[in-house]
Amino acid sequence: MAKTVMITGAGSGFGRGAALALAERGHTVYATTETDAQAAELAAAAPQLIVERVDITTDDVAKAASWPIDVLINNAGAGQTGPLADVDLARVRRLFDVNVFGTMAITQAVLPQMVARGSGRVIVVSSIAGVVAGPAFGPYSMTKFALESFGKTLRGELAGQGIDVTLINPGPYLTGFNDRMADSMWEWFSEDSLSAPSTPLFQMMRQFVTEGQMDPQEVVDKLVELVEAETTTENNFVPENILGGLPDAPII
Repeated sequence: MAKTVMITGAGSGFGRGAALALAERGHTVYATTETDAQAAELAAAAPQLIVERVDITTDDVAKAASWPIDVLINNAGAGQTGPLADVDLARVRRLFDVNVFGTMAITQAVLPQMVARGSGRVIVVSSIAGVVAGPAFGPYSMTKFALESFGKTLRGELAGQGIDVTLINPGPYLTGFNDRMADSMWEWFSEDSLSAPSTPLFQMMRQFVTEGQMDPQEVVDKLVELVEAETTTENNFVPENILGGLPDAPII
């Protein structure tokens, strides 16, 4: 059965891939992007999509209230790494604004119609970093831990109203996101920084996250599966064995 799906952060990566795959399978897709430039590019490249600019940290979220959404995929997100002893708090606050408060805002904008209808699904794109924390990735991981709580709480609260909430937890996939995020940690290092003695550890973490990244099509396929599934589980790890494949150290 064809559904109407809204995807945030559809300008690139998992969001773009899922938008194209779902449209190809006959679903109506509202593909939203952070900027007008991203929206124009995506609309030109994929006229089969309904493309809108929705910056989830602004009043743009109100647009979604009038769209007939069966499934919301909360994919939009930002990345930031850096040692917690040195990283700029303004950057961490911005990360929470996008990944946590923005996700909550767009979800609250879409939920009233789902509640009134008695059906719907919310898919939260979390991360393996939402259940396992490691050095250098603290800022990003903190936001994903918060999304885990958001998604799991919402799942329990809305299940009795016919609304399903589920989380997807990708490992490192080759979209460019991980590379940009990993490189952002070096902004906070200097010879006299509090974390300077741990530089080799941070270098090891960067290597672990950026080397051997996987084909993002696997995550796109899982998102399509979650949209179309009759029921879902609380967490969906991609790949399924990602937790067992993590090293014992330096993960904490």
